[in-house]
Amino acid sequence: MIRQIRHLSAFFLLLLVALLLNASRIQVIDAEEYEDNQANRRKNITRYSAPRGDILVDGEPVTGSRDTGERLRYERTYVNGPLYAPVTGYASQIYGTTLLEDAEDDILSGADPRLSVFPLWHALTREREPAGDVHTTIDPAVQRAAADGLGGARGAVVALEPDTGKILALVSSPSYDPEQISGNGDAAVDAWQRLTGAENQPMLNRALRQTYPPGSVFKVVTAAAALERGVVTDVDEPTDTPAPYTLPGTRTDLTNEARGCEDADLRHAMEVSCNTVFAKLGVEVGLDGMVDTAEKFGFNDDGLRVPSRVAASVFDTDMNDAQLALSSIGQYNTAATPLQMAMVASAVADDGRLRKPYLVDRITDSEGDTVAVTRPRTYERTMDSGTAEVLRELMRDVVENGTGTNAALPGAEVGGKTGTAQHGVGNEGIPYAWFISWAQKDGADEPGVAVAVVVEDAAADRADISGGGNAAPIARQVMRAALGL
Repeated sequence: MIRQIRHLSAFFLLLLVALLLNASRIQVIDAEEYEDNQANRRKNITRYSAPRGDILVDGEPVTGSRDTGERLRYERTYVNGPLYAPVTGYASQIYGTTLLEDAEDDILSGADPRLSVFPLWHALTREREPAGDVHTTIDPAVQRAAADGLGGARGAVVALEPDTGKILALVSSPSYDPEQISGNGDAAVDAWQRLTGAENQPMLNRALRQTYPPGSVFKVVTAAAALERGVVTDVDEPTDTPAPYTLPGTRTDLTNEARGCEDADLRHAMEVSCNTVFAKLGVEVGLDGMVDTAEKFGFNDDGLRVPSRVAASVFDTDMNDAQLALSSIGQYNTAATPLQMAMVASAVADDGRLRKPYLVDRITDSEGDTVAVTRPRTYERTMDSGTAEVLRELMRDVVENGTGTNAALPGAEVGGKTGTAQHGVGNEGIPYAWFISWAQKDGADEPGVAVAVVVEDAAADRADISGGGNAAPIARQVMRAALGL
């Protein structure tokens, strides 16, 4: 009898061990799978059971939380939603999260172990801590100036602080109010359908996620490549460029909208934006040299985060000389985000050093204590400091004597480059207007801001008039706000 009792006890002990092992498998090994199961409502109930952390601009929250009294208790709210939507994105109980709301979701929802006093225990229990806050680099005056400058026109503005990489303004127009889709009722569904179906795409982040043909603003990159490779050693020396310029291996002539481009020197070519000069220089630099320079500025990088994901800007790596000539003036397959072109202007402003752009200055916990701080980091040395100095001189000439006079700003030294980019079948679409620039306040040691502006629905009589007439005044307004003039 004792033997049978022992066997039975051992059997029950084995069952108990199996039960404990299975419970451990469910609670530890398979916990994430069960937690992410769409049928599990507990995760969402827990997620919305407490207020979400805030996103702040200049120390002031531009987000909030509203107690609905429902099962999904707290719903996201926004202050000046359309103004900051390109920065915050949305946090919706139905449609998820985007942009900073997505990139910093663990902090804002309290799931990040850095918010816990005991991170290992937090990771084991998966409990949520009181949510943390995200402090952005956005300057509200610069953000407002950029939005007002666009005035609802389709386009985007990005402003950077050259010596740190801080994003001072990130505007996409037209915009939308993310609060309209925060909840889970019929109103949120109707708003989503209206916004996603709108022809002008208000939910598209044109500053970070839309690439455009950069047109003539890309000529700054080509000029950098020509100077760095020794193709041009004297910016006042004639370039031996015919006008028109026959694209290599073809019978197609490339022409200019500007005058005085035949055999023009680089200075004049930059001032009036000669297509022929820059196309020829790109071919003389060669494909490898142009690709190398473009990639140092950030082209072809599909891993850029700010921390929101940024669409990759493109400079083709496999082209014949005719295609290279067109790419060197921002045509053919060349495409860039407004952030990318702000990075180009920023590198010129900061002696050829390109800082990695970033949008989050620091993260704090629910008590206001700092959890993490973003430190400026060098993305790439794009060019020699001497080359950058020459480019700043050339860009100053554009503003003082060339196509960018509308960007001139009393009390500051300004350098810029205008551009228009043709698009559509047969280039019948209204050209995109571009302007990139940097500005240095009188008496300052270094430039304080770099800006890129693109306007989609700009009118143009000829190349570069659109950039100078439509985009440059917006850049001037942004630079004035950034420098406090």
